[in-house]
Amino acid sequence: VDHIRGGSEEQAQADLAKKGIDVLKGDARFLSASEVTVGDQIIHAERVIIATGSQSVIPDVAGLRETGFITNKQAIWLPTLPRRLAIIGGGPIGVEFAQLFGLIGVTVTVLEHGPALLAKDDRELADQLAVLLSNQGIRIMTDVTLQMVRRTDMGKCLTVRCGDQAEEELIVDEILVAVGYAPALESLNLKAAGVETGDDGIIVDRMLRTNLPHIWAAGDVRGGYQFTHVASDQGELAAYNAFAEQPQPFDDRVIPWVTYTDPELAHVGKTEQQLHDEGISYRVGRTLMSDVARAIANGETDGLVKLLVGDDGMILGGHILASKAGELLASVVLQCALA
Repeated sequence: VDHIRGGSEEQAQADLAKKGIDVLKGDARFLSASEVTVGDQIIHAERVIIATGSQSVIPDVAGLRETGFITNKQAIWLPTLPRRLAIIGGGPIGVEFAQLFGLIGVTVTVLEHGPALLAKDDRELADQLAVLLSNQGIRIMTDVTLQMVRRTDMGKCLTVRCGDQAEEELIVDEILVAVGYAPALESLNLKAAGVETGDDGIIVDRMLRTNLPHIWAAGDVRGGYQFTHVASDQGELAAYNAFAEQPQPFDDRVIPWVTYTDPELAHVGKTEQQLHDEGISYRVGRTLMSDVARAIANGETDGLVKLLVGDDGMILGGHILASKAGELLASVVLQCALA
């Protein structure tokens, strides 16, 4: 992780300093549209890029904060493994950590408020992945209402209700909150600058410019697709557009993503449900991995490839549940980009 991020914090700061970039540590806060304060220092700027990212959403459940929990950031640094783990949230992070902990011997229960796991992925493949996870011993509970959390002599007790079923008490050693992320806006004092925000985050145009012509926003802080590769591309584009005579738009037509389970679940373009809801005519092509000779030889026969094709023969969406699905998706991404 340190290597991917560019080394330690001190090393990254030193590298930035060599490029003539000053780094100030502290909470940045707007005083006006052209003034930002960090601690006791006031910075005047002709151009501003906001890239504060996002922070974990913590559900407002009675007793949760008092009882204690971890997020995915703390989960990789646990000094000892819990015997029993409850994961609140059945999105990509919740599912990935569920399998990770399950494979190393932890008894895992996933609590998802919605009707199914991985709501943004194609339902057919996501449901198939849920079955595979269940077969590995992970308990998946959907339509869950988490009513309260409290600490007992036996561990952390979660009171839950699944749909119309009776209330149930779940005793675990640790709780991992993986509900999702929200833009980190709270400390910025955007009102002083006059930057407009919406339900998802800071409002920007296709050039990533806010309602103020000298302020841009990039990454999770503007909502939308909260992926590292998206934030990275937007950061570069915002920096370019801040000084360009002809700013370029951010192209979000083809954004792939992968849920890193085993098998992986890869996604690009529209899901079948989205095409149905939008009234777009399409055909479905499927290939089961159990029919692929290479998969059989490797003993990796779980999953399938599913392509959604328009009347003109162009791929509208591609979804793969398979070993190394992220790599297999590359050719589908190129075809989607041509559509």
